[in-house]
Amino acid sequence: MPARTTRLLNGDQVDREMPMDELIDGVEDAFRAYELGNAQMPAKSYVDLRKYNGDFRSMPAYLETEDWDAAAIKWVNVHPDNPEKFDLPTVMGTVIYSDPETAYPLALIDGTVLTKKRTGAAAGVATDYLAVEDASSMGIVGAGIQAYTQLEAVATVRDIEEVVVSDVDDEAVQAFIDHFEDRFDVRGGSVSEAASCDVLSTVTPVREPIVSAADVGEHTHINAMGADAEGKQELADDLMQDATIVIDDYEQCTHSGEINVPFHEGVIDDADIYGEIGEIVAGNKAGREGIDGVTVFDSTGLAIQDVAAAHVVYEHATEEGIGTDFDLLGV
Repeated sequence: MPARTTRLLNGDQVDREMPMDELIDGVEDAFRAYELGNAQMPAKSYVDLRKYNGDFRSMPAYLETEDWDAAAIKWVNVHPDNPEKFDLPTVMGTVIYSDPETAYPLALIDGTVLTKKRTGAAAGVATDYLAVEDASSMGIVGAGIQAYTQLEAVATVRDIEEVVVSDVDDEAVQAFIDHFEDRFDVRGGSVSEAASCDVLSTVTPVREPIVSAADVGEHTHINAMGADAEGKQELADDLMQDATIVIDDYEQCTHSGEINVPFHEGVIDDADIYGEIGEIVAGNKAGREGIDGVTVFDSTGLAIQDVAAAHVVYEHATEEGIGTDFDLLGV
C-alpha cells in the first residue's frame, strides 16, 4: 500500500538527511538520465512581481534511473528587498516531492537548504570528471553560504588538503576559516592565489569578471557557479577562450550562465562549448582523460538536480523516521 501521508521536512532535517556522497551520486544519476533521454524537464517558468520587486520561479522535473524514479517541483522566489524590509531571506524555496505512479505528494521539503547542497553536489560531479586525479588544493572566490557546500562536495571526490578562500568581506572569510580549520589547511588569500589551485569554485554575484587566464594554473578545473542571470560574469573572456567549457544545459547557460555574456557578444560560440556534463557522465564524451589544460563547468542549476536531492532526503528521512507526517489530502 503506498504512503497516504505527506512528510514535512524542514531545513535542519534536510541538511541532516542528505549525505554529500549520496547526493553527488544522485545528481550524477540525474545528469546521466537527462543525457540518455530518461528525464523530462520543462523550461523554468517565471512570475514577475514588479509591484514587490521580486519574482517566483517554478522548476518541475521527472527522471528515471536504473534503480529509481522520482518527480518533484520546486517553487522558488527572488525578493532582494526581503532582508532589509522583512528580515527574510532573498531566496526561499519549497519542493513538492510526489510519487510518479500515483501522483500522491510524498513530502513537502524545504528547498532553500536543498538547493544549496545540490548546487555543491553538481560541482562535486563536475570536479570528479574534470579535475586532475591528484588535485589536492582548492580555491574559492566568494565566502557566502554556497562556498561551504562547494568545499564539502569537492573534498568528497578529491583529497583536498589546502584551501584558499577570497572575498571582499574579511568577516566572511574568517567565518569560513573558523568553520573548516579543523579539517583543512585553510587560509584567506587573493583571487589569484585562490585561482591558482587545482580546483576553483567561483560563487559571487559579480557582473564584471574577476578571474583572468593569468590567475589560473595550467590544469585548474573551475566550477563557475555564480552566474544565474543575464549580464553576470565571473570569468574573463581570455580565460573562457582558452578553456575547455562544459555546461549543464545549453538553453539555461546561454541565457543566464557563465557563458551568457561572452556568448551573446560573440567572444565564444557553439564551437567553443565542449559539451554538457551529462554527455561526460554517460560516457559519450571524455572527461579529464581526454582534455588538457584548464576546464570550466558552467552550472546554472537544473530541476533534475532538485528531484535527485529530494529523492535522497526523502529516502533517508523515511528510513530513519525523521520529519512530521500529516494527512494533506484526506484520502
